Amino acid sequence: MANLAGINLALQTPFSEDGTVDYKTWERLIDQYIEAGVQGLVLGSGTGQHPYLAEEECDELYRIGIRQIDGRCNAICQSSALNFDEVIRRSKKADALGANALMILPPYLEGPSDDDGLLEFYREIDGQVGVDIIGYNIPQATGISVSPDLYLRLNGLRNFNYIKDSAGDLTTHQRYLQGGGKVLNGCDTTTVYALMAGAVGAIWGGANFAPLESVALYGHVAEGRYAEALALWKRMLPAMLHIWTHDYVPCVVAAAHHRGFGTGNVRKPLRSIDQTGKDELLVALAPLLEGGK
Repeated sequence: MANLAGINLALQTPFSEDGTVDYKTWERLIDQYIEAGVQGLVLGSGTGQHPYLAEEECDELYRIGIRQIDGRCNAICQSSALNFDEVIRRSKKADALGANALMILPPYLEGPSDDDGLLEFYREIDGQVGVDIIGYNIPQATGISVSPDLYLRLNGLRNFNYIKDSAGDLTTHQRYLQGGGKVLNGCDTTTVYALMAGAVGAIWGGANFAPLESVALYGHVAEGRYAEALALWKRMLPAMLHIWTHDYVPCVVAAAHHRGFGTGNVRKPLRSIDQTGKDELLVALAPLLEGGK
């Protein structure tokens, strides 16, 4: 089993102004975030605009990304897709390239939503890869909620060893933890509380613009420095609340660019935030910026 404890940064995908993937900036971003101390990078994450990337682009991002990471931190690849054969194909490719884990959404958009159907979905994937599977609970996007009872059943699969919980419901989150599985927090606004409750780490989109602070926050909690963690969290929270309650990916990308990470561009159908949005974002970032890097 891969050790995914710590901050697994849900890596933005850098785009040029014309919407093409900027692979050189991708390499540079990987180095920047590893230098900041992250324990893992999620390639092709939701924050990386996975739904708007072609399969061939993902393959290239994973190939370059895993090579650039070169064992310096965990490499997690999202291999989600609507077409089941594509999920298998993407998963096998990422596994062969050397991914430490795969993050896979349940079969959203009119796929099976009952527990037996979801279990069978992950069971078939589990039988065809030899690397850890991270289930992905984000019901606000998929319309599917992984129940704590289903999570217990999924943990019986050979490779299903983690769940990323982005729902933001701390009650369900703690029920996952009570079941004995390894939970990764995915809701920006609950991070410090999830870590204190026992989550082994986070898969974190907001870390794109606050990598040093995110790593420091995890370190404070892991070493029992809760007062320091909460003081740092007070500075981070306005920005985390802002991205969670506005256009998430455009805000994260804009904030990251403001702090020297990435190109600041998004791919259609997403739109960059306007000047009013940027002004509001800077207000939310101010407490974080006042603390420096």
